[in-house]
Order: sequence, then structure tokens, then C-alpha cells
Amino acid sequence: MTKVHDIMSKNVRVCTPHEPVTAAAKIMRDINCGSVPVCEGKKVVGLITDRDIVLNCVADGKDCSSIHCHDVMTSDVITCSPDTDAHDCARLMSDNQIRRIPVVQNGELVGICAIGDLATVDIHINEAGDALSDISRPLQ
Repeated sequence: MTKVHDIMSKNVRVCTPHEPVTAAAKIMRDINCGSVPVCEGKKVVGLITDRDIVLNCVADGKDCSSIHCHDVMTSDVITCSPDTDAHDCARLMSDNQIRRIPVVQNGELVGICAIGDLATVDIHINEAGDALSDISRPLQ
């Protein structure tokens, strides 16, 4: 069985709650991703997405250099452990309509697992594809 620790990215860029939203946006641009964990030390306290920035800052005409990450981030973050089975991780993504899950061990961020990481694994019932389909469907 493939575990999350076998496929996750271990070198994760993060931002802090009090950094400006522009700092998170620059990380997303630099590493070509759509979300960044928000951490106090190594503890995940939130996740900020490009969508959070657009809907909660840009669309309201706010100054992204003066709005802090904690003002627009999602604070109820779904996480998993490094020992989570890849199939269970795919189900978590599907059930919660998310594309990335911070990987936490002993309360500290140790990696991140993205939908693309699951696609690299031989998941016999195409859970990565099913997860992506469920993630992309509108909420009822």
C-alpha cells in the first residue's frame, strides 16, 4: 500500500498569518501552485488559496499589500498524516472538494499532498480522477 509519505512534497513553502496577502500570492506565482499553508512556526493554522485572495480581497477592492493572510485564509484545514493511505487521501480530497492536503505529524507540517501526487501512483480504481471529478463539481 502506498502511503502519503511516499508521494508527498516535503519542501513546502509557507507564509505566516501576519504576512500580507501579496507574500502568499508571490509564493504561488514562484512555485506555480494555487494554495499555501499558513503556519505559526511549524503548526498549520490555515491555508490560503488563490481563490481566497480573489474573492476576499481583490473583488472587494482591498489593498492586497495591507491585508494579512489571516484575514482571508481558510482556518478549518483538512490535514492528514504521513501514514495515511493514498486511497484514503484521495477520498479526503474528494469528500472535501480540495486539491491539496497539508501533511502533519505531531502537530507540525512535514509535507503536502496534491492531487497530482496521487496521479503518479498506481491507484487501481482511479481515485485521483474520481477525486478531481468530485472536487470540480459544484456544491449543492
